[in-house]
Amino acid sequence: MAATLRYGVIGGGMMAREHMANLALIPGSVVTAVADPDSGQQALNAEAAPGAALLSDADSLIARDDVDAVIVATPNHTHFDVLQRVFAGRPRPLLVEKPVVTTPDLGTQLAEQAAAWPAPFWVAMEYRYMPPVAALLEELRGGVTGPLRMLTIREHRYPFLEKVGDWNRFNANTGGTMVEKCCHFFDLMRLILQDEPQRIFASGGAEVNHREERYDGRQPDIVDNAYVMVDFAGGARAMLELCMFAEGGWFQEEITATGEQGRVACFIPGPARRIGGAEREAMIEVSPRNPVNPQRRPVPVDAAVLRAGEHHGSTYYQHLRFREAVLGRGAVEVTLSDGLKAVAMGAAAERSMAEGRPVML
Repeated sequence: MAATLRYGVIGGGMMAREHMANLALIPGSVVTAVADPDSGQQALNAEAAPGAALLSDADSLIARDDVDAVIVATPNHTHFDVLQRVFAGRPRPLLVEKPVVTTPDLGTQLAEQAAAWPAPFWVAMEYRYMPPVAALLEELRGGVTGPLRMLTIREHRYPFLEKVGDWNRFNANTGGTMVEKCCHFFDLMRLILQDEPQRIFASGGAEVNHREERYDGRQPDIVDNAYVMVDFAGGARAMLELCMFAEGGWFQEEITATGEQGRVACFIPGPARRIGGAEREAMIEVSPRNPVNPQRRPVPVDAAVLRAGEHHGSTYYQHLRFREAVLGRGAVEVTLSDGLKAVAMGAAAERSMAEGRPVML
């Protein structure tokens, strides 16, 4: 019989409910409390986590004895403050949504504070756990490409969704699109290349989405398209192409890793409910140079897992691994250091766009 883990979720928005929906698929997992000040969100959370205590503040959840692990899924700019509150309570395993903080300066403070935290601290970089990404990593670790020289990540997707208070319309709250959205991709660059970035150059703008919106007279300033080039210490180069007004594409993400002996690519569809159609299969393609013999195959994902979130099953598989870490049967696979390096790369890309020059890391 599976050991029962009781989860407390701080934050009750869309991502929080994705965590709840995926935990409901894992035997031995139960959400016992959800903290969120918004009554409309809590009405939805009552359906997502039947029987869970619905609380209005984080402190009430942190004080409870029926919580074995804490998930932080509040707006980006609140993470640092929420974590101060969590650190003041008894030590429990933590899973914190990305980006773990919005600026590198906050990251430095958080790293100092978390150094004494005795429980697992996991940053929720879900994209690592998408089955097609896992398949790509498996092929690369098998050596099919030889030493990697180039990595290209393309995301063509829908605009940012509406959030409570529209907090995600402004860089001050999100850290900027390169931090809020693209920390996933910067994390994947480091993971795939097994190397550290040295220099970033980015070009992008806020040119299509949210142009007619106003909030207390302010126009949203989040970037909706960009190119980002990253030079890595070992000589490999990576590129990100982001477009957030391109939901009509067959695939939402495409990742291509090219080495001296061949290339591996994976193709990931967006969530069917966002692209107005049936679920599409992810694909992986392995293309050696010699002999030339490209092979493409589907990467199936269980339908129930796909329905449980917006990230092609990754939240479910992430929680399986987090559970192992909580139970002491596995390591933390996405550390605070990983999360902070992704934030630093995103912040450097935002700075590069603003200043029109490369930024050294």
